Amino acid sequence: MELNNLSDIITKAWQGFDSSKEIKKVEDISAKVSTNHVYRVTFVDDDIVIAKISFFGQYENFKEDHRIIHALSNNLLYPFENVLGKSLLKNNQVYTFRYQENKMDAWVVFYNPIRTQHRLPKRLSESDIRKLGEQMGKFHKACAKLRNVIPKSSKTLRTDIYKLLESLDANPTLFGTRAKGDYLKHHCEQFLKNRNKLKVREFDIMPVFIDWNIGNFSVTDKLDLFSRWDYDWFRMSYRMLDFYFFSRVVSDIGDRTVFSYVIGPLMEDRFIIFLQEYHKVNPLTKNEILFLKEGYRFFILNYVMKDGNYFFNEKYASKLQAEAFEIYLPSIDRDFDATRILEALHLN
Repeated sequence: MELNNLSDIITKAWQGFDSSKEIKKVEDISAKVSTNHVYRVTFVDDDIVIAKISFFGQYENFKEDHRIIHALSNNLLYPFENVLGKSLLKNNQVYTFRYQENKMDAWVVFYNPIRTQHRLPKRLSESDIRKLGEQMGKFHKACAKLRNVIPKSSKTLRTDIYKLLESLDANPTLFGTRAKGDYLKHHCEQFLKNRNKLKVREFDIMPVFIDWNIGNFSVTDKLDLFSRWDYDWFRMSYRMLDFYFFSRVVSDIGDRTVFSYVIGPLMEDRFIIFLQEYHKVNPLTKNEILFLKEGYRFFILNYVMKDGNYFFNEKYASKLQAEAFEIYLPSIDRDFDATRILEALHLN
């Protein structure tokens, strides 16, 4: 669908929210690697809201996620009470709009603009890493405290893996050849087996955002977490799903324009420094550290393979899926060694 037509959908969505407030312009401010679109909506009185429009998945899940995010943003306490964006409400509920016409099925949600301060540098110093580890430990602890007071989620890691398996059963050559399909099935089965072996049912379920790259959050001049946006991969799950992206933020190579999802950052000394600081304020367990590998495996299977064509534009999706077969998946059981991390955290 043409982008100007997406602007028309946002206009229709706003009319359903408050037709008395007139729009002056709708500007696309999307990141160009994603299939989701984000717009800045400016009104004739110069007020501004942010609109997100999405096409992938199910409308019910979209609505559910934004209800949870809004509840989280309103219940987080100091110093994180203003970190997350606030959705606009109508009749005391998060307002979402569903557009269905011909083959088009799109959903819109509106946010108050979120304030930002400083972005982290592309390559962090050791002191930056230590501060980030402390901050993420505190933020996770604050989010985990709310797990009993925010709405429940219908999505689980197991249901996502089952969906991939079902797709491969229905179309064994979905990714080009039957051999590739069988290879993905093997990794799905490994994930499910190791998930049970590590007793993840004993892990706390909490809100996680997963995609922690330095373009998605800002910090104060003292490197305290100030704001977090981009909730495309938000879910209720285990905190360990956030850690692969934490490892990328602190990686020696730093932030990069052309990106890949290699497992290497999980093995860097810089990531161990991050974990040591996190562990001081929000202790980790041995099984959680062992699950780091499975969290990475799930990320590749779910976000790169199963849903990659929806989350990334065509160019990136093709590149990442090819690399998944050639690099990412083969490296999981070969290159990840939890022993070094467990020793550094005294969890042996």
